[in-house]
Amino acid sequence: MFATEDDLEVVAVLGHLDDILPASVRERPDVMVLDAHLPGAGGIDAVARRSSAGGVLVLSDRDLPAAASLRLVRQAPRVGLIGTDTSPGELVGAIRKIARGQTVLDSGLMLAAIRVKDNPLTDRECEVLKLVTTGATAQEVARKLCLSAGTVRNYLSRILAKTHARSRIEAIRKAEQAGWI
Repeated sequence: MFATEDDLEVVAVLGHLDDILPASVRERPDVMVLDAHLPGAGGIDAVARRSSAGGVLVLSDRDLPAAASLRLVRQAPRVGLIGTDTSPGELVGAIRKIARGQTVLDSGLMLAAIRVKDNPLTDRECEVLKLVTTGATAQEVARKLCLSAGTVRNYLSRILAKTHARSRIEAIRKAEQAGWI
Protein backbone atom coordinates (compact mmCIF):
# COMPACT_ATOMS: atom_id res chain seq x y z
CA MET A 1 0.00 0.00 0.00
CA PHE A 2 2.79 2.46 0.89
CA ALA A 3 4.67 1.79 -2.34
CA THR A 4 1.70 3.06 -4.36
CA GLU A 5 2.14 6.56 -2.90
CA ASP A 6 4.33 8.88 -4.99
CA ASP A 7 6.06 10.44 -1.98
CA LEU A 8 6.63 7.23 0.04
CA GLU A 9 9.32 4.64 -0.55
CA VAL A 10 9.46 1.32 1.31
CA VAL A 11 13.13 0.56 2.05
CA ALA A 12 12.69 -2.60 4.17
CA VAL A 13 10.04 -4.99 5.42
CA LEU A 14 11.10 -6.81 8.59
CA GLY A 15 9.34 -9.33 10.78
CA HIS A 16 11.37 -9.27 14.00
CA LEU A 17 12.30 -6.52 16.48
CA ASP A 18 15.91 -7.67 16.60
CA ASP A 19 16.32 -6.80 12.89
CA ILE A 20 14.94 -3.26 13.13
CA LEU A 21 17.78 -1.29 14.71
CA PRO A 22 20.49 -2.63 12.36
CA ALA A 23 18.20 -1.95 9.39
CA SER A 24 17.44 1.59 10.58
CA VAL A 25 21.16 2.35 10.74
CA ARG A 26 21.74 0.81 7.31
CA GLU A 27 18.71 2.31 5.53
CA ARG A 28 18.32 5.62 7.46
CA PRO A 29 14.54 5.90 6.94
CA ASP A 30 12.72 9.15 7.57
CA VAL A 31 9.87 7.25 9.24
CA MET A 32 9.64 3.68 10.49
CA VAL A 33 6.23 2.01 10.73
CA LEU A 34 6.26 -0.71 13.38
CA ASP A 35 3.72 -3.27 14.48
CA ALA A 36 3.54 -3.15 18.27
CA HIS A 37 3.30 -6.92 18.45
CA LEU A 38 6.45 -7.79 16.52
CA PRO A 39 8.34 -10.60 18.24
CA GLY A 40 11.75 -9.93 19.70
CA ALA A 41 13.65 -8.81 22.74
CA GLY A 42 13.56 -5.39 24.34
CA GLY A 43 10.04 -4.27 23.54
CA ILE A 44 8.62 -1.95 20.94
CA ASP A 45 9.10 1.18 23.08
CA ALA A 46 12.84 0.50 23.49
CA VAL A 47 13.24 -0.04 19.74
CA ALA A 48 11.35 3.18 19.02
CA ARG A 49 13.48 5.09 21.52
CA ARG A 50 16.80 3.77 20.12
CA SER A 51 15.93 3.98 16.44
CA SER A 52 17.94 6.28 14.22
CA ALA A 53 14.87 7.03 12.07
CA GLY A 54 13.57 10.59 12.09
CA GLY A 55 10.18 9.40 13.28
CA VAL A 56 8.46 6.20 14.30
CA LEU A 57 4.81 5.31 13.85
CA VAL A 58 3.66 2.39 15.97
CA LEU A 59 0.57 0.46 14.90
CA SER A 60 -1.23 -1.07 17.82
CA ASP A 61 -4.53 -2.65 18.71
CA ARG A 62 -6.22 -2.15 22.04
CA ASP A 63 -4.32 -5.14 23.49
CA LEU A 64 -1.02 -3.31 23.79
CA PRO A 65 -0.21 -3.16 27.50
CA ALA A 66 -1.04 0.29 28.80
CA ALA A 67 2.43 0.67 30.30
CA ALA A 68 4.01 0.20 26.87
CA SER A 69 1.53 2.68 25.39
CA LEU A 70 2.45 5.21 28.05
CA ARG A 71 6.17 4.83 27.31
CA LEU A 72 5.42 5.38 23.61
CA VAL A 73 3.15 8.39 24.28
CA ARG A 74 5.95 9.99 26.30
CA GLN A 75 8.17 9.89 23.19
CA ALA A 76 5.77 12.03 21.12
CA PRO A 77 6.04 13.81 18.68
CA ARG A 78 9.00 11.74 17.38
CA VAL A 79 7.03 8.56 18.05
CA GLY A 80 3.40 8.30 17.04
CA LEU A 81 0.83 5.75 18.14
CA ILE A 82 -2.08 4.77 15.93
CA GLY A 83 -4.68 2.00 16.01
CA THR A 84 -4.57 -0.96 13.65
CA ASP A 85 -8.19 -0.25 12.77
CA THR A 86 -7.14 3.01 11.08
CA SER A 87 -8.09 3.35 7.41
CA PRO A 88 -5.31 3.18 4.80
CA GLY A 89 -5.76 6.87 3.99
CA GLU A 90 -5.44 7.86 7.66
CA LEU A 91 -2.37 5.66 8.01
CA VAL A 92 -0.63 7.33 5.06
CA GLY A 93 -1.61 10.73 6.48
CA ALA A 94 -0.14 9.75 9.86
CA ILE A 95 3.16 8.76 8.22
CA ARG A 96 3.33 12.15 6.54
CA LYS A 97 2.59 13.93 9.84
CA ILE A 98 5.34 12.03 11.67
CA ALA A 99 7.74 12.90 8.82
CA ARG A 100 6.88 16.60 9.36
CA GLY A 101 7.47 16.28 13.12
CA GLN A 102 3.80 16.52 14.04
CA THR A 103 2.20 14.52 16.82
CA VAL A 104 0.14 11.43 15.96
CA LEU A 105 -1.63 9.82 18.93
CA ASP A 106 -4.70 7.59 18.76
CA SER A 107 -7.10 8.99 21.36
CA GLY A 108 -8.30 5.55 22.54
CA LEU A 109 -4.78 4.23 23.00
CA MET A 110 -3.69 7.48 24.63
CA LEU A 111 -6.52 7.40 27.18
CA ALA A 112 -5.67 3.80 28.09
CA ALA A 113 -2.03 4.80 28.54
CA ILE A 114 -2.86 7.76 30.76
CA ARG A 115 -5.05 5.63 33.02
CA VAL A 116 -2.38 3.01 33.69
CA LYS A 117 -1.36 2.49 37.31
CA ASP A 118 2.28 2.92 38.23
CA ASN A 119 4.13 -0.33 37.67
CA PRO A 120 5.84 -1.55 40.85
CA LEU A 121 7.80 -4.15 38.87
CA THR A 122 11.26 -3.50 37.50
CA ASP A 123 11.99 -4.09 33.81
CA ARG A 124 13.76 -7.34 34.69
CA GLU A 125 10.83 -8.51 36.83
CA CYS A 126 8.48 -7.80 33.92
CA GLU A 127 10.79 -9.74 31.62
CA VAL A 128 10.78 -12.72 34.02
CA LEU A 129 7.01 -12.59 34.41
CA LYS A 130 6.47 -12.41 30.63
CA LEU A 131 8.53 -15.56 30.21
CA VAL A 132 6.53 -17.26 32.98
CA THR A 133 3.34 -16.51 31.01
CA THR A 134 4.63 -18.91 28.34
CA GLY A 135 4.71 -21.71 30.91
CA ALA A 136 8.50 -21.58 31.28
CA THR A 137 9.96 -23.03 34.48
CA ALA A 138 12.40 -21.09 36.66
CA GLN A 139 15.23 -23.10 35.12
CA GLU A 140 14.07 -22.30 31.56
CA VAL A 141 13.71 -18.59 32.41
CA ALA A 142 17.19 -18.68 33.97
CA ARG A 143 18.72 -20.19 30.81
CA LYS A 144 16.93 -17.70 28.56
CA LEU A 145 18.03 -14.67 30.62
CA CYS A 146 21.51 -15.99 31.55
CA LEU A 147 20.67 -16.02 35.25
CA SER A 148 20.79 -18.68 37.93
CA ALA A 149 17.60 -20.50 38.82
CA GLY A 150 17.91 -19.13 42.35
CA THR A 151 17.96 -15.56 41.04
CA VAL A 152 14.85 -16.24 38.99
CA ARG A 153 13.11 -17.67 42.07
CA ASN A 154 14.10 -14.51 43.98
CA TYR A 155 12.59 -12.37 41.20
CA LEU A 156 9.42 -14.45 41.32
CA SER A 157 9.19 -14.00 45.11
CA ARG A 158 9.53 -10.23 44.74
CA ILE A 159 6.93 -10.24 41.94
CA LEU A 160 4.46 -12.11 44.16
CA ALA A 161 5.07 -9.66 47.01
CA LYS A 162 4.76 -6.56 44.82
CA THR A 163 1.57 -7.77 43.11
CA HIS A 164 0.11 -9.11 46.37
CA ALA A 165 -0.47 -12.41 44.60
CA ARG A 166 -0.49 -15.91 46.07
CA SER A 167 0.64 -17.66 42.90
CA ARG A 168 2.41 -17.01 39.63
CA ILE A 169 -0.88 -17.30 37.78
CA GLU A 170 -2.47 -14.66 39.99
CA ALA A 171 0.59 -12.40 39.56
CA ILE A 172 0.35 -12.78 35.77
CA ARG A 173 -3.37 -12.00 35.82
CA LYS A 174 -2.89 -8.89 37.98
CA ALA A 175 0.06 -7.63 35.93
CA GLU A 176 -1.80 -8.13 32.64
CA GLN A 177 -4.95 -6.42 33.91
CA ALA A 178 -2.90 -3.47 35.17
CA GLY A 179 -1.06 -3.22 31.84
CA TRP A 180 2.36 -3.90 33.36
CA ILE A 181 3.17 -6.75 30.98
